[in-house]
Amino acid sequence: MYDVESSQKMENGIVVFYHQNGEKKFESFNYQELIDQKINALDLLEHSHRYSVDSELHKIYAKDD
Repeated sequence: MYDVESSQKMENGIVVFYHQNGEKKFESFNYQELIDQKINALDLLEHSHRYSVDSELHKIYAKDD
């Protein structure tokens, strides 16, 4: 699992950016995937640092602060 560094709105969802082994990577999620995972899209856009992404499972998680 990797910390989300930033996010950006796309036409049909949100793309999140993170670093894996020193390389910048991204994972995109459509709005239905975010709804199914109970992720608030607006919060993800405004507070990306509060989330982690698991690229192997294609899931995003809110961090416990």
